Amino acid sequence: MNQEAERLYNLLPALYRIRDAQEGAPLKALCAVIAEDIAALRENLDQLYDDQFIETCADWVAPYLGQLVGYRTLHGVTERTRSARAEVANTIAYRRRKGTASVLEQLARDVTGWHARAVEFFQLLQTSQYMNHLRPENRVTVELRDWEALERRGTAFNTIPHSVDVRRIETQRGRYNISNVGLFLWRLEAFSVTDSRAFPVGTGRFLFSPLGHPVQLVTRLESETDITHLAERINVPEPISRRVLDRYLAQYYGPGLSLFVEADGIDTSVGNVHVCNLSDDNSDWAHLPGEDGKIAIDPVLGRLAFPPDQQPHDVRVTYHHAFSMAMGGGEYERLASFALSGHADRVTGGQGLEDAIAAAAGGGIVEIGDSDRYQAEVTIRVDAGRQLEVRAANERRPVVVLSRDLEIHLPSGAQLTLNGLLITGGRLTIRAVSGAEENPPVLRLRHCTLVPGIALDQLGDPVSPEEPSIVVEADADVTLEIEHCMIGGIRCPGGVIAAIRNSIVDATSSEGVAFSGGTSHEPGGVLTLENATVIGQVHSARLELVTNSIIMAAPTSPTRPSVVSDQNQQGCVRFSFLLADSIVPSRYRCQPDLAVEAALLAADQPPGRLSPLQRQAVTRTTTSRMRPVFTSLRYGQPGYGQLALSCPAEIRTGADDASELGAFHDLFAPQRENNLRIRVQEYLRFGLEAGIFHAS
Repeated sequence: MNQEAERLYNLLPALYRIRDAQEGAPLKALCAVIAEDIAALRENLDQLYDDQFIETCADWVAPYLGQLVGYRTLHGVTERTRSARAEVANTIAYRRRKGTASVLEQLARDVTGWHARAVEFFQLLQTSQYMNHLRPENRVTVELRDWEALERRGTAFNTIPHSVDVRRIETQRGRYNISNVGLFLWRLEAFSVTDSRAFPVGTGRFLFSPLGHPVQLVTRLESETDITHLAERINVPEPISRRVLDRYLAQYYGPGLSLFVEADGIDTSVGNVHVCNLSDDNSDWAHLPGEDGKIAIDPVLGRLAFPPDQQPHDVRVTYHHAFSMAMGGGEYERLASFALSGHADRVTGGQGLEDAIAAAAGGGIVEIGDSDRYQAEVTIRVDAGRQLEVRAANERRPVVVLSRDLEIHLPSGAQLTLNGLLITGGRLTIRAVSGAEENPPVLRLRHCTLVPGIALDQLGDPVSPEEPSIVVEADADVTLEIEHCMIGGIRCPGGVIAAIRNSIVDATSSEGVAFSGGTSHEPGGVLTLENATVIGQVHSARLELVTNSIIMAAPTSPTRPSVVSDQNQQGCVRFSFLLADSIVPSRYRCQPDLAVEAALLAADQPPGRLSPLQRQAVTRTTTSRMRPVFTSLRYGQPGYGQLALSCPAEIRTGADDASELGAFHDLFAPQRENNLRIRVQEYLRFGLEAGIFHAS
């Protein structure tokens, strides 16, 4: 009997309880049933009291409490906006500081989830000095000796006064005016690489990137603890320049900071490091340190050089790089993506990966516990009906450097999952054997990167741009699942079922082949694309579904379309971009078809006014305008695969939920900006105007 039932039973007179015990305790059983309803009623009353406070109320009550303080709900696209609790709790504090730059900056961070900085542009206007309020730093002429001010010109941290600009700030053209407030947003995030083995390129010379390509180092963010504090460079994911690192070396360099270097037997403390330009100088690097010199670091190129008298063999680096979202493996939270749970054979220190995989053919988990580089010549075999997961530990990013193609043997019913790995130097070759059709083998790639073009050279260019990343050599049906990955092209026979979600498939050029059969002229398997960006041509047996995706392909001849599906009686292409010459199943609200239809409808007024030649001209003009524009299509760049701000709005908001098309659909960037516009209007002072600017 629970405590509530015991309390209720003890309220009865002792005579009834004695008689009840003699009769087998039916009254006690009745009290237990009544006590359940009393407990439910008591819990409900307690919750009703808790619902009066935003900190303890139920989730469904939070919007109603928000209405009491004038809170307006937003698109639930970030962790903070999915629940109104935090913002409702802070609304009173926000209202007390209404109209100030600090609260506008805090709102921008809260509702977008991006890092932000608010700038009051009237403080940067060139004005005559008032003797009762002197501003000696507000000079009309620029101080050419002030390198820091010159370097920050035009950015969110600009300090150079400007003449008045009367254009509207809402159009992102005008800035410097009395009534203007600018909100700068960083769409890129800083991702860490911890204790990674530096890439050697010569005697005493190393690269920060484990792939051996140039990488721009960015700032490790320091959290702001006070709402009245305006963001500084150390609080946002800004690229670190040489001058800034040299001037503020102690703020950026060291354990737990933006970058740090460790080498065997060498003092790598901040006093033994200096910053310089290590760019190419013929066949060598410029400004290499001399005898008894300090360790040289170039944060722009991600290069590192030791003096001739210091020649370490094992160099470890910790640094931060920028990217749009958690994709392709990295030191971010991936625990929910693990396929298996239980005991794992753990590998660390760059050794033992081949032995651990060979011993796990019967199934299980092989986990890499660090972010080291693993030189490997691996063949993965999984027994029939077994499951094997080879993964990086949570918040780790190991690099697997292949000396030859990674062979994967999958019999009937076998399942292999690769999770969190960065693979370079070779392809994945899948060899499956015949078995029961109802139980095909499965290969899953989650949060992995298969470097497009196999590997990168020291300039960041693909070594083998025409080589695919995945080749399926099978005489049986195979299921291929790819989620949150960045990979090169795929070659697979018609029996393969490939599902690609929230990923980038990059053939290194729009004229390359991203998906096809054994050769570029043969059809690949059945393909599904959801929230994917595909760079290159596609030739599939059937397009089962293409939704919220971009296929950026260019035909190589007038007779060969860029996207071909051999079976078009089934399948659907919806809310996606692909060229008009594509032979695919029925399309629904795709670009550029939708834009062409709207342009013809607008131009053909009254109906029948346009001649066939005029209709062709409108179609060509609209089609040439309606193309995806990317910040970068070069793997390894911070803006890789990111839609540029100059991309047509029909593509940036063309998904079925008004988000952007492509691999970064789940960022919900348009909804974040709309949330900010809604909220800013509530907190601007009368007469002020706000503009949103993207710093990255």
